[in-house]
Amino acid sequence: MELYALKDGMIRLKINEAAPILPRHEVPDTLEELKLQNFKIDFDKTNETIVLSLEEQPDTRVKITCHPVRIDIYDGDEPIMSLNSKNLLHIEHLRKKASDPEGETDEEGEAPAEDEQQQEKEPAEKEPADKIEITKKEEDEPGMWDETFKSHHDRKPRGPESIGMDTSFINFSHVYGIPEHADSLSLKSTVNDEPYRLYNLDVFEYDLDQRAALYGSIPLIIAHNVKRTVGLLWLNSAETWVDVNKSDDNKGVLGTLFGYFATDEQVPEVDVHWMSESGIIDIFVMVGPSPKDVMRQYTSLTGTSYMPPQWAIAYHQSRWNYKDERDVKQVDAGFDEHDIPYDCLWLDIEHTDGKRYFTWDTTKFNNPTKMQDSVAAKGRKMVTIIDPHIKVDNNYHIYSEAKAKGYFIKDKHDNEFRGWCWPGDSAYLDFTLPVVREWWASQFSPDIYKGSTKHLYTWNDMNEPSVFNGPEITMHKDAKHAHGWEHRHIHNMYGLLQQMSTFKGLQMRSEGTERPFVLSRAFFVGTQKYGAIWTGDNTAEWGHLAASNPMLLTISLSGIAHCGADVGGFFKNPDVELLTRWYQAAAYQPFFRAHAHIDTSRREPWLYDEKNKLAIRDAIRQRYELLPLWYTLFYKAHKTGEPPMRPLWYEFPQDANLFATDDSFMVGNSLLVKPVTSPGVTSTHVYLPGTDGWFDVYTNQYYPSPNTVNIPTPYEKIAVLQKGGTIIPRKLRVRRCSSLMRHDPYTLFVALNPKKQANGELYMDDGHSYDYQTGQFNHVNYTFTDNKLISQLLTPLGAWPTDSWIERIIINGIPAPTQITIESSQDGVKTPLGFQYDSSRRSLTIRKPGKAVNAASNWIVQLDN
Repeated sequence: MELYALKDGMIRLKINEAAPILPRHEVPDTLEELKLQNFKIDFDKTNETIVLSLEEQPDTRVKITCHPVRIDIYDGDEPIMSLNSKNLLHIEHLRKKASDPEGETDEEGEAPAEDEQQQEKEPAEKEPADKIEITKKEEDEPGMWDETFKSHHDRKPRGPESIGMDTSFINFSHVYGIPEHADSLSLKSTVNDEPYRLYNLDVFEYDLDQRAALYGSIPLIIAHNVKRTVGLLWLNSAETWVDVNKSDDNKGVLGTLFGYFATDEQVPEVDVHWMSESGIIDIFVMVGPSPKDVMRQYTSLTGTSYMPPQWAIAYHQSRWNYKDERDVKQVDAGFDEHDIPYDCLWLDIEHTDGKRYFTWDTTKFNNPTKMQDSVAAKGRKMVTIIDPHIKVDNNYHIYSEAKAKGYFIKDKHDNEFRGWCWPGDSAYLDFTLPVVREWWASQFSPDIYKGSTKHLYTWNDMNEPSVFNGPEITMHKDAKHAHGWEHRHIHNMYGLLQQMSTFKGLQMRSEGTERPFVLSRAFFVGTQKYGAIWTGDNTAEWGHLAASNPMLLTISLSGIAHCGADVGGFFKNPDVELLTRWYQAAAYQPFFRAHAHIDTSRREPWLYDEKNKLAIRDAIRQRYELLPLWYTLFYKAHKTGEPPMRPLWYEFPQDANLFATDDSFMVGNSLLVKPVTSPGVTSTHVYLPGTDGWFDVYTNQYYPSPNTVNIPTPYEKIAVLQKGGTIIPRKLRVRRCSSLMRHDPYTLFVALNPKKQANGELYMDDGHSYDYQTGQFNHVNYTFTDNKLISQLLTPLGAWPTDSWIERIIINGIPAPTQITIESSQDGVKTPLGFQYDSSRRSLTIRKPGKAVNAASNWIVQLDN
């Protein structure tokens, strides 16, 4: 057992066999460089305990009880977490197969491979008496050395090697995380039910309210109560099961052991039992104490979000499939004709030559370069799909070169692993090898990917990986990767490794000057560093629209900032009300893409009647107006790990009414959004937390808080409210794509709290390059206090030149002024400003402060009463 004190108040626990006969798998390529600090150590020989205090955070203490081993974590004198308090620590040691004498055949009649023979010849060293007890059972039992799923049979040449441990969250009733599941935000108790499963799978039309595995796996649990937030990462890439016990029977069981809580206090706890098929126990504890602290701590371990190009957080139009170049041209023109903005058009698998990725069907896409240039001439981009399964065809350059280099995964017989996917017979690249990842990245060069341009970006689908004729539609667990690892060891990180390689390829294509965009369906710890994900093959049903909120909130809390769900549902045909309500919800979710199955009806917004087309257009335009806010939030996610889309309790951590709320959410700290997720709704009950009050973004109507109010939500709108005390920058001149708005003016929406105060910020750069890493960006802080609105640059003046200016300021919740002036820091001259005041809404509009008020400058607007 090893314990590490990490910077920023984190703790790492590793438990491994003392002398395994083969190495046990430890997850590579996911963690950032870990920064250590020292422990201060106290021994209590009488009670056989060791107390470790973090040198830089002495209130964070770890108490180790030796017999039986138990690890308790404290903040001061208060216990917050306990590891192995239920004594469920379990490690199946690697062993020889007791029923096979040395040199005999295995269970399938095959001679053991050389490495297996070597394993048989090397007996395990005897465990020292003072080591943690590892479960040992020498008798062979069914399933120890092979397993069967329906007609599929996998051998287990290393034998059983599972691990498990219980972790208890003291004085907590709610835990969150472990995506991906179509379930509630607050995890449900699994007592007398199936545990949550983490095993990346290609799931068609997934059911709701399920703990079954879906496309991604992040073994992270976050616990929250009115006093604190804590987190725990179980770093393991093998199949993992997670039992959650929130039963009332647990109340007080651990609490009474610590002597901290009152003797009559019913102290809640949530017990989480982790079970993984292989690997070592590798746990990271984040002690918070705030939600923001936990997100910073977690992303300091696993990496913060990539900084997306600005076009990638705008609206995307996709379906399986846009048929040919003519279809692409017509769809692109349709958005312009109907004055609907969009930034990116997507092509699914039918654009390829027989599902050979990095190729084009030349009968349908005869001149793909010209097609991309035509779309790009309007400021837009395109995306093509590139999946990990490679068509077996010796005349296909990707396959033949990878085969010649030995880059494919092997089956248990050491032959090239073959599975069935979209191209038919397919091979799968071994992305665990750095040389394979480098080779894959090189394929994105326009010299190799013929017909591609710098305006073309990438979608990695089916990368769980999907194998149509495999067990559970995925790869056999006994398939062989490099360095002796089986697929069972690395399964959940396969898609991450492909996305990582693709991301690097797009970086290399521009020689490191342009930010990539890569969408992946599979995800794992660290995915946030390489692109976006979406919730997979959802269905055009109201329930799936409602489920997108808790699913995306859970993914956001797990570090992936850029996430979304297919607008309208991938399967089936939505009625127009469902489609419209889905657009309105998705406009306020991080990744905004419409997508649909090849057998569904076309859904371009202009195919509906005028009323519905305009409602959809308005929803998309709201996204574009708010791009300054979204871009600022993604910059903060990139720097600090804070998710743009957040549960309400993240911003109001002491309001217990919110701990299970997942039908509404926050965008940053300023907007509360409650989508309409049922048909026929014309008004929505909304709980408004906090004491700062809220303003309806459509009407400027003020609502005091805390309060539950009924917000009108006719067909054209959903409930969106701005929190008092915040300032939001918008761009109201919506153009056909985001790049054409880059130097357009801003409007500041100032929502005052009861103290007549507010603050906000704005981040600006060129929207596409890495120049921001060398200081070429503007970061502006806005504050309103003492009847003054102050713009203060946090970066040097002129760090990134912009022509944008402030053309309008709207201040809500303020009495009518008698005079307004503006003072620029450049000349110190005060200039009077014109204004309008709506007394019924207590809303002030200051128009055209002047083009001299550059968005990246310091100035003060003074209001006199």
